[in-house]
Amino acid sequence: MKRRRFHHLSLGASLGLGLPYMSCASQDKEEIQLTTEFEALTYSLLKEWCDGMIKVQIDKPEDATVHGALLCPACQKIHGRCMDAVYPFLYLANHTGEKKYLDAAINVMQWSENVSKKDGSWTVMPNPKSWNGITVFGAIALGEALHHHGHILPLDIQKKWKLRLAKAAEFIHENFTIELSHINYPFTAVYALNLLGRMFDNEEYLAHSRELASEVPNWLTDPNKLIFGENQPHDVHSDKGLPSVDLGYNVEETLNGLVVYAFLERDEELLTLLTESMEGHLEFMLPDGAWDNSWGTRQNKWSYWGSRTADGCQPAFGMMATRNAAFGTAAYLSTELLKACTVDGLIAGGIHYESHGLQPCIHHTFCHTKSLAFVLDNAAQFKQVSKQKPIPRAIANGVQHFPEIDVWLAARGPWRATVSSYDAVFKKKYSQAATGGSLAVLWHDKVGPIFTASMVEYLLVEPANQQPQPDGEDIPLTPRIECTKDGKWFSNLYDLKAKVNYNDDGELIQFDVATRLTDRERNTSSEVWYKLQYTFQKNITTLRATKEAKADKHEEAKLVLPIISPAADNVIFVTDDHVEIEKDSGKLILRSNVPLSKLPTKKERIFNMVPGMEAIPLVAFFSDEVNEIVCTIEIE
Repeated sequence: MKRRRFHHLSLGASLGLGLPYMSCASQDKEEIQLTTEFEALTYSLLKEWCDGMIKVQIDKPEDATVHGALLCPACQKIHGRCMDAVYPFLYLANHTGEKKYLDAAINVMQWSENVSKKDGSWTVMPNPKSWNGITVFGAIALGEALHHHGHILPLDIQKKWKLRLAKAAEFIHENFTIELSHINYPFTAVYALNLLGRMFDNEEYLAHSRELASEVPNWLTDPNKLIFGENQPHDVHSDKGLPSVDLGYNVEETLNGLVVYAFLERDEELLTLLTESMEGHLEFMLPDGAWDNSWGTRQNKWSYWGSRTADGCQPAFGMMATRNAAFGTAAYLSTELLKACTVDGLIAGGIHYESHGLQPCIHHTFCHTKSLAFVLDNAAQFKQVSKQKPIPRAIANGVQHFPEIDVWLAARGPWRATVSSYDAVFKKKYSQAATGGSLAVLWHDKVGPIFTASMVEYLLVEPANQQPQPDGEDIPLTPRIECTKDGKWFSNLYDLKAKVNYNDDGELIQFDVATRLTDRERNTSSEVWYKLQYTFQKNITTLRATKEAKADKHEEAKLVLPIISPAADNVIFVTDDHVEIEKDSGKLILRSNVPLSKLPTKKERIFNMVPGMEAIPLVAFFSDEVNEIVCTIEIE
């Protein structure tokens, strides 16, 4: 028989996390002590985000279908998972004593009845036929809220929420298998079932949790231990035999559940394995705290700081700082970047939303706020978080190849670059991230991002979880060769068979790419090969594009260089082959052996939701006389 009673001992006692769970109602606030700079940053940001969410919380008690929900200012609709905000709201209600946070928590949870099903699940939108796997996230949020702060609730509400959580727990137990969906779901359930098993004193949930956790070694790549399975089907491999890896989901969601579970279970073997995995993932964090998901299978959700509907890297990387201090640096840098991207109390999905006059989607905020509440509730486990040890990419020098995804990371002096020929395509459709030997990222320690890959076409793979492109135009941000032929668009960005080689002599890193221009159906424009070459030296980066002399004269191919540049930058065409972009932190100088021009656009800057940036799309044309285009980039 399954037991349905709460375990009133401290869950934290087994992990060293958090406050004791208390079952009596109390309105007395609990004082919070912020003893580190990271805790102070976390608390201030948590409060700013919760206040931002309250500003858009719907107050219509006469209409139960909307009252208490969070109305997204960007999408002008209600995202069903907004009930996840119950945890951060209740945290602040407990620690500030302010009634507005308690009311916000009660109201958003009351609204969740609109996405609640009889089987114990919650759906991603009020439509009962919509996806209900998100129950695992709602259950964790409600479970954490009750565990740490349930004692401040009126007793009738506390009882009601416990009963609702019990139903969600049973749904997860009955339905979550390793085959359920993308790998983040069963691996998040590893923690959810463990948390709920302890709260309800249910050994079956705990056994189920351990069973799913035993699968972890089967879903790590060789040699870098990256988590794979972010596709449908989740065990699909590409034509090259490569598994489906998405950095954003891994670092901001999946690793959290696994790490917290491993601490709860005191599973040293799993913690050692997760340390290796996290070190592999950490190689992709840029020095400013951005997660470089330019190549991931679910890049459609890439925001510069992470993934649109994930929770943030702070729990896993912060807790593991005792095993590798660079993990703590990652948690800290990520939090600072999230703060820098906060607009009017909500997280914008990139660094240039405000510059382009765009509203943030609230989904980012109610997800990421949960991680900050978790950090503060378990502050004892985060005392080691600081920025003392640099992350790998901050001190990198040379080239590192990740063969399981066919991605290269390059570093020379102040330059950081990513080159991708990863051929995994999400759902076997057109949702294509950086490939074709493209320069997926170019970053400089003085001015930050110069190039960042977007989707080749911005597709609403998940219409409920993506914002439409603004301005009615879709121009990819990835540097590329392209042409239009017979009314069809061709580019190296679609080429899943590009060949990449590199050489590093200690002074100069050189990548050589052989590619054909390809359309979305994988047809080539011709049998002609184009070549791309990227060279990185301490003071200069050079991009060289070459086409075979026998190329069709009617292809009118060109090299497109969308330089990341907010509207405030001053762009100067010094000559027709020399452009300077004056940024707050430095000057970018672009020179070419052929004239440069700007693609015609509706505004001075294009904007792409992946990864949430403005750019100025510069272009250089091949011609009958010019088979090679050479562009150099310097920073002053």
